[in-house]
Amino acid sequence: MTDSPKPFHIVFLLFDGITQLDFTGPAQFLSRMPGAVVHTAAKSTQPIETDSGFAIVPNCNFVDCPQADLLCVPGGFGTKDVIADAETLQFLRDQAAGAQYITSVCTGSLALGAAGLLEGKRATSHWAYTSLLERFGATFEKARVVKHGNVITAGGVTSGIDFALTVIAEIVGQEFAEAVQLGLEYDPHPPFSSGNPDVASPKLVETLHERGYGAVLKELEEIIPPRSG
Repeated sequence: MTDSPKPFHIVFLLFDGITQLDFTGPAQFLSRMPGAVVHTAAKSTQPIETDSGFAIVPNCNFVDCPQADLLCVPGGFGTKDVIADAETLQFLRDQAAGAQYITSVCTGSLALGAAGLLEGKRATSHWAYTSLLERFGATFEKARVVKHGNVITAGGVTSGIDFALTVIAEIVGQEFAEAVQLGLEYDPHPPFSSGNPDVASPKLVETLHERGYGAVLKELEEIIPPRSG
């Protein structure tokens, strides 16, 4: 009889306006690790409204949340409220102090930055908001997953799955990560080549800015002051 694996506590921050795939994508993969225990933490355990029209119920609040081995902050349009919320930022600082890994998906990196956790780090975010990273003392690196020490940031939304596989490979090994990838049949072949502003048409990029990304960027620029000095 073999011993059960030591629990590995994975804490996802939840908040209203979250992009649910930022959270559910990596959670699906990370939960396959031996000993993985997934905690979904919010200020209260009331349902959290996602940007997909349905709610997610957190399984713990900030007070009851165990210490994370891996802390992950997803993104979404609600990130602007996280950045302005002192209680949430303090929760992130407290959890990060004892975590082995401090991570984010999409604009979750901006919340890490607001909590003071990206100073001097290379990092990434959703392509529409990478210009804001420098305001937190971080250096933008163009990649789907950026690792700097124990800080791992992923780009927009679907890159959270790549991030999860990167973490699994580091913790458990590449062979196990490949088995998880195969088991979940992660073999993307998108029907269009437009998933990155480097390959999408300039007109499409401009259209997305006009539809909302540009307005959100302006809101975030007002919330996040330019770096002095």
